[in-house]
Amino acid sequence: MLGKRSNKASVETESPVSVPGPQHVAIIMDGNGRWAQKKGKIRTFGHKAGVESVRAVVRFARQNDIKSLTLFAFSSENWKRPEEEVSVLMELFNLVLNNEAKRLHKNGVRLKVIGDVSAFDDKLKEKIRKAEDMTAENEALVLNIAANYGGRWDIVNAAQQLANEVVTGAVSIEDINESLFDSKMSTADLPELDLLIRTGGEHRISNFLLWQCAYAELFFTDVLWPDFSEEVFQEAVDDFKRRQRRFGLTGDQVDVIAK
Repeated sequence: MLGKRSNKASVETESPVSVPGPQHVAIIMDGNGRWAQKKGKIRTFGHKAGVESVRAVVRFARQNDIKSLTLFAFSSENWKRPEEEVSVLMELFNLVLNNEAKRLHKNGVRLKVIGDVSAFDDKLKEKIRKAEDMTAENEALVLNIAANYGGRWDIVNAAQQLANEVVTGAVSIEDINESLFDSKMSTADLPELDLLIRTGGEHRISNFLLWQCAYAELFFTDVLWPDFSEEVFQEAVDDFKRRQRRFGLTGDQVDVIAK
């Protein structure tokens, strides 16, 4: 079976309905190491193989009018992995920035890196800056690479920004609401997150986009990331379109609004 979803993530309608496709999709790209081990290779072999899947999902997103695609490339917890694996991940990040930025630019894709980039070396930070500047005006798709990212970090970072503004008098405590808080998140200028996909068979979100996942639909697949194809992506989108997104309302209320 290509994919399976959590029954607790959302509720499907009894019959298919016409629902717009997702505007913002996030993917936890899991399973590189296990994919490599199944082939008798070292874990880092899987990380390198996963680059082709990144190309495939970017291509699919562009062709299917998805406005924003956010990929979990490196979490703030991944620094705890073996030193050799972390080193290869950093080298791979450098390589992708070198080889893919121009390709993305040619195809009208805007590249953004979200996360605490202060932990990276100066050379990598400069490559990130140049890639972001080169693609800044592109509008076909926003590709967000979450690197040294954690959902808790994102929330704390937003809280710190607001706390500083309260101290300086720029805002008052009474001004703080969900909308203002959201404006300080790393995804502030993006559409609301519609769909979160996780590959590799695990059923958790691993500290990824915690704030943004509030009403996102969740799709879990056993497919390991290097085997994730445009066909599996289409399966996830089709599943999304069959769901009834209630946002706290009843099904009957949603049906009335839809009419």
